[in-house]
Amino acid sequence: MGSKKDFRPTLDEIAIRGLGVIESASISFSPGFTAITGETGAGKTMVLTALGLITGARADSDFVRSGAERSVVSAQFSVDSQTAEKVLDSGAEVDGNVLTIARSVSIEGKSRITMGGILTTTSKVHEICADLLEIHAQSSSLRLSKQIVQRELLDSFGELQGELAAYSLEYEKYSELQKRIAKLISESSSAQSQIKELREFVTSFAAVMPRSGELAEIDNEINRLGSVEEIHTQLSHALNILESDESGTLNNLKAAKKSLDQLLAKDTQLDPHIERFAELIYTVEDVASELVSYLARLEADPKRFEQLQLRKQSINALIKKFGVGTDKELALERLIVDYSEAEIKMADLDGGAERVAELEAELTEQFKALKKVAATLHQSRVAAAVALSESVSKELDSLSMPNAQVKVDVVSGNAEEFSEYTSFGYDDVTFLFSPHVGSKLLPLSKIASGGEMSRLMLAIEIVLAHKSPVGTYIFDEVDSGVGGKAAVEVGRRLSVLSKTAQVIVVTHLPQVAVWADNHLLVSKDQSGSITQSSVNALNSEERRKEIARMLSGQEDSLTAQTHAEELLRMVSESVIS
Repeated sequence: MGSKKDFRPTLDEIAIRGLGVIESASISFSPGFTAITGETGAGKTMVLTALGLITGARADSDFVRSGAERSVVSAQFSVDSQTAEKVLDSGAEVDGNVLTIARSVSIEGKSRITMGGILTTTSKVHEICADLLEIHAQSSSLRLSKQIVQRELLDSFGELQGELAAYSLEYEKYSELQKRIAKLISESSSAQSQIKELREFVTSFAAVMPRSGELAEIDNEINRLGSVEEIHTQLSHALNILESDESGTLNNLKAAKKSLDQLLAKDTQLDPHIERFAELIYTVEDVASELVSYLARLEADPKRFEQLQLRKQSINALIKKFGVGTDKELALERLIVDYSEAEIKMADLDGGAERVAELEAELTEQFKALKKVAATLHQSRVAAAVALSESVSKELDSLSMPNAQVKVDVVSGNAEEFSEYTSFGYDDVTFLFSPHVGSKLLPLSKIASGGEMSRLMLAIEIVLAHKSPVGTYIFDEVDSGVGGKAAVEVGRRLSVLSKTAQVIVVTHLPQVAVWADNHLLVSKDQSGSITQSSVNALNSEERRKEIARMLSGQEDSLTAQTHAEELLRMVSESVIS
């Protein structure tokens, strides 16, 4: 898993209750490569369903086991400090470096999700889980055929976050300036009436010049000045109770303290209570002193009271005439913002055609800045595309596709036309694929089979893993359409990936399972249920029998067991690189 500095999050455990065929099960995971196997229908994919729910996938009442009121799944992750900080920022909790996420789904389809014991939303959990794990099934491989996903993968490989941020800033500036010009042109016919309204507003506002939050301050001071007599009476009464020479509460507390002080060091269990009692007396004395000071400063001020009433009327009149909405404080804050922008708006409107021309000149200069950063982003993508193409093609060679070729094609639009620009640049990114010599390079969606797509996705994950923060990769059907030597190589490359991140694979292929560092067997009892005892970590002998079963369907077959031993020996003697 690397040094502490390189620590990645890991999935430590999942607990499942009332989900599909699973009645109750708890599964512990270790770092490295874990294979999950079992007979068809034994509930292996329910593990994937559970993790999907944990990561915020759509909940469905059909998941709930027949006879149960709800499905409940939970997962524990060991997380790094960066992920823990994100969790805390989202309003959830982390226990040390352990994060627990739990999800329940009722038979009515109602869903509830918690993170660190705090109720949260699926969108927040999904955001956190993006760095924790990736789940790949056949549908995940199909996502790879989408161009937006291909662009994201290229940008991730090229580590182009800086270039993207610089481009996005200039794109946003251009778009906002363009909107400003369009609005100015559309408003030009009513410019004079708008200028008149703005001037009236500016004059009225300037006459009052309210401050942010002033209404609340005025209301508080009016309440105080209007209640001076009552405040004086009640405070005096309270202080008399506390500080009376004959029967004051403070004197009684101090007398009690003297008695308690005689008991210090008599019993170590009693000492903390005596100390707390003393601290409480000090606190009461401090509060009493502060109340005395407050009372000394308290005085009626009819003139100030009248001034505040008039000030409040002026502000309310301004809000009534120009404000929007029923919340006076929010309306006032909006008016303060409007006043700060009024001069610019009047300049825009008063300038007419000249102002439009000035802004269009600014737009021309901004387009030059946009083209510059777009060109930089394009060049970086082209360079990254060459490297990614070479790396993935090389990885496919290791997955028994020696003649396969991947080309990441980056085609730029017309740099002189803003309509060609999007918030991600002016490039179209397409992954082209050729499975063998003589075949044309075509888009993935038009040429790759299910098995080829699975291996291509695995190749890309291995290449990207070194630059990705994801801690756990979970694969289902990654070996779809694969067999023989190709299956052995898929297992080998999953083992390579597990040196960088935790890898969990649901598989039916023994050639893949033999490469695992940890092997879990999912089975069901005669009733068709998965219970707590139905998910087991296999020892070496049990593993040999399970590999034999996967090879021939008969775990007691001597031929199958011999073959299983050969596969396991091959793995133990292999050098992973």
